[in-house]
Amino acid sequence: MSSRTVIACLLGLMVAGCDKQSPAPEQAANTTSGEVSSGEVTSGEATTPATEAPKPAGAVDRSHKGEAAPTLGFTTLDGKPASLADFRGKPVLVNLWATWCGPCIAEMPTLAATADRLKGKIAVIAVAQDDATKVKPFLAGKTLGALPIYLDPKLTLSVHYKANLPTTILYGADGKEIWRVTGGFDWAGAEAGKLLAEA
Repeated sequence: MSSRTVIACLLGLMVAGCDKQSPAPEQAANTTSGEVSSGEVTSGEATTPATEAPKPAGAVDRSHKGEAAPTLGFTTLDGKPASLADFRGKPVLVNLWATWCGPCIAEMPTLAATADRLKGKIAVIAVAQDDATKVKPFLAGKTLGALPIYLDPKLTLSVHYKANLPTTILYGADGKEIWRVTGGFDWAGAEAGKLLAEA
């Protein structure tokens, strides 16, 4: 066998081995919404069933309307005991937050402005889900006006409410829940004004 014949046979085998079936260019470009390559984002809906869709940030939830405020305790920054019963007789807006929570920190100035504006009408309180060793240094140098800060380092309120932070709950003067908002919110905005008028 001549060397030319051997080379021709080897080239033929190499070409045959590399010729895998690949989709035509027009097929490759037309994938279905279920076919997603790594790192690709599609606008198709997820096919995984969910029991309940998560609420968007700032969502108002009225499903607990009429429920009594919990009797769970928390403390002042100085360690004195406190509870929501201390505010009975006037509406109270309770904000659950933490020093490590970005949306909590972002909404605090608007919460403080609301506390100043509503002083004497609605008590606005912020209950940190942290201990004093984290909260006091965090507050150093910040001006929060009439916004009192409380501590709940055992997370009793977060557990009771099954809350993601921030969560803010409005109670009427009778101690019954009116609504709650989960996620960051502009408490000095027009929408907040309408919601707070329900107290």
